[in-house]
Amino acid sequence: MGEAPLLKIDGLEASIGDTPILKGINLEILPGEVHAVMGRNGSGKSTTAHVLMGHPDYEVTNGTVHLDGDDLLDMEAYERARAGVFLSFQYPHSVPGLQVGNFLRRSVAAIKGEEAAKGTEFRSLLKSGMEQLGLDRSFLSRYVNDGFSGGEKKRFEILQMMLIKPRLAILDETDSGLDIDGIRTVAQGVDAAIRGTNSGALIITHYNRILEHVKPDRVHILIDGKIVMSGGPELANKLEENGYDWVEAEVMDE
Repeated sequence: MGEAPLLKIDGLEASIGDTPILKGINLEILPGEVHAVMGRNGSGKSTTAHVLMGHPDYEVTNGTVHLDGDDLLDMEAYERARAGVFLSFQYPHSVPGLQVGNFLRRSVAAIKGEEAAKGTEFRSLLKSGMEQLGLDRSFLSRYVNDGFSGGEKKRFEILQMMLIKPRLAILDETDSGLDIDGIRTVAQGVDAAIRGTNSGALIITHYNRILEHVKPDRVHILIDGKIVMSGGPELANKLEENGYDWVEAEVMDE
């Protein structure tokens, strides 16, 4: 028998109000794997992320989602977070008055328990993560995302992921607003958190830039709420060179 999937999505359909957006998503991620979802604006990429995390504006109308065999759709958003689902937002909000250091400790304590947010192990992980992401110690005294550049916001989210060590990391356009060095740094953080572990990641992106560094195990193309094609990293390269018209043509010919 093959390895049991970390994440298994079967026939997932979802809508916002009376508008259907996801129209039958099927996807499996094994432990240690990184998958990417690519598609045009409005194809349902970010909706997929929000539905998996439990955003209340979206109604699941059909299908199932299981994480480690447990029914993810039966959990509230905070329960999904505690079960190990992490969402990196496309547009992170600022929280003036809440220092980064306090936020990180409280986040780790909420997910991993109070002991995980104390002592030398936490400080060691924090120091190592900040060094890897190019963040100096003064970053800890700043307020969460307040006045952060686009690159700082993304590095901060990857730092959270490295400390929390989620079972499933969902990265919604993590590469937006990053320069070449920033993309490389974030990709290294994703690899450090996922590769060689029992965790998995789902990267949602428009572009191949971050995938050139992360090297996903599978790439899925989403069109009009459905995954219409899947393949290896070469599929992202082909999209970068030729766009989506050829995908739609192949799907229509089937």
